[in-house]
Amino acid sequence: MMRLIEKGLMYGNLFHVNGQAMADRYNRALKHLTGKETALTDFHVDISGYAPEVGEELGDHLYLNPKGCNRQFILLSTEQKTAPLLEAKFSTSRGILRQFIDANEAQLFALTARDAVAGELVNSVYSVTKPAHLFDIRKIRVEADTTSGVVADAGKLDGMIAEFRERDDAWWDDVLIADMITLAHKTGDVTRVPIKLGHAEYEQGNFWTAHFGGLYAFRDVEKPAVISMSEDDLGNLPVGKGGAAIGASERTKIAKFLEDNDLVEPIVKARGVDAVAILRQKLDFIVVDVAATMEADLSQVRRTDLRSLARRYSDLLPPEFHTLGKLLRWAEGGGAWPRISSNDPAYFYTLRAKPHQDRDLVNMLLSELSLLDVRQLFICHKELFYARYRSWPDQKKAFVADFLAREYQVDKAGAREALFGSGDAPMEEPPQSAPRDVVEVVGPWGAVRRTR
Repeated sequence: MMRLIEKGLMYGNLFHVNGQAMADRYNRALKHLTGKETALTDFHVDISGYAPEVGEELGDHLYLNPKGCNRQFILLSTEQKTAPLLEAKFSTSRGILRQFIDANEAQLFALTARDAVAGELVNSVYSVTKPAHLFDIRKIRVEADTTSGVVADAGKLDGMIAEFRERDDAWWDDVLIADMITLAHKTGDVTRVPIKLGHAEYEQGNFWTAHFGGLYAFRDVEKPAVISMSEDDLGNLPVGKGGAAIGASERTKIAKFLEDNDLVEPIVKARGVDAVAILRQKLDFIVVDVAATMEADLSQVRRTDLRSLARRYSDLLPPEFHTLGKLLRWAEGGGAWPRISSNDPAYFYTLRAKPHQDRDLVNMLLSELSLLDVRQLFICHKELFYARYRSWPDQKKAFVADFLAREYQVDKAGAREALFGSGDAPMEEPPQSAPRDVVEVVGPWGAVRRTR
C-alpha cells in the first residue's frame, strides 16, 4: 500500500496534527470520548478526527466508531471538512459531518481556536446485530461541544440572561449574578458573540453500509429495495411497501430496480461525455487485469502496447471485454448494434447514474458490479478498491497506481465531470424530455425494459 500512499492515492488530503499543543487538545477530546490517550505528537486525521497512526498505536481502528454504529468525531480545525472519511461504515456519515461543519463554520472556527470540539453522530440504534436494525435509523443527530463544555455553558448563560431580564427582582439575586459572571469567564460575552451550534439533525434516507457484507438500502424511491453484496440469509427486512430484497447475483432484478426508479442511464446516451474514450479505458483495464495475471511487463505501457497484449491473450479475455468491444465499435460508427441483456457480465459497465440526489450512491453500487473498471472503483468505492488492491499482482498494482496518479490525481474534478457529470446532482437542471429514439427502443437495454 506504500505505493498508493506515496502517490497521494491513500490517506491523501488528511489534516496534519503536528506539535505538543495540538496533540494535547486531541488527547483531551480523545479521553473525553473514549477514555484513551495517544503518545503521538505527529499524525494525520480525517474529517472525523480518526488517525490511522493512532489506530495502529491503540490496536483499534474503530476507536472513534465503536461497533461501527454511532460515529464519534474530534474537530481540531474547520480545515478538516475537506478531508475524506476513513474506515467508513455508512455512506452518509461524511456528508453529514461536512454539512454540520459548513453550517456552523464560524462558530467552530472560534471554538477550535482554543479547544477541540468533540461529538457524536447519534441515532436510535447503539449496535447493529441484525440487518433489520439498520432500518431503525432514520434521523442522525449531531451532538458536539468543546472538551471544557463551552457550548453547554453558553446555553446555560443564555438562560440566565433571559431570566435576569424577565425577573423584576433579578438585580437583588446575588447567586444568579455570581453564576452569570462565573460562566461568562468561560464563554465570553454571549450577547455579542453567541455560541450555539445549529443544524444538528439530518435525515438518513438511501444509504450504503459495510455491515453484513455490504448493503445498499434504497428506501426513499418509488419502488424500494435492499441490495445485498453478500449471499448470506439476512432474514426478513422491513424494506417498505412493495419493496424487495435482492442479492448481488440477481442481476436482472438489480437492473430492473435501477430502471424502474429511473436511476441510471447508458454511457452512450449520457449528455456531455466522450463515451468512446470511457469504453476504451474500461477495455484497457480488463486487458491489464489479464496481462498482469500472466506476468506480462506493464511498465511504461502505452495503448498500442495494450492492443498487442489484447491480441496475445485474446483467448483469456473475459466476456466483458468482448461485449464492450462490440459496443465500442458501434459507438465509433463502424460496427453493428450489440444487444446487451442484464445477464451479460458487461451490462453494468455500460451504465452510470443519472443526475439525482443519490447519484454517488448509485455509482458506488455500479462500481461494485463492474469490478474490473478500477478507475470507477477507486473514485466511487475506495474501501473496496483498497481491499482488492492488496490481492493484485505487483504488475497490476504498479500500472493502476501510475495511471491514477497521472490521469486522475492531477485533475480530480475534471475526471469526475467526464465520467459522471458535474455539480451537485440535486442542484442540476433536470434533463429535458425527448422523443424515444432508436437507442432507447432497440438498444442493449431493451431486454430490461421489456420486463415491465
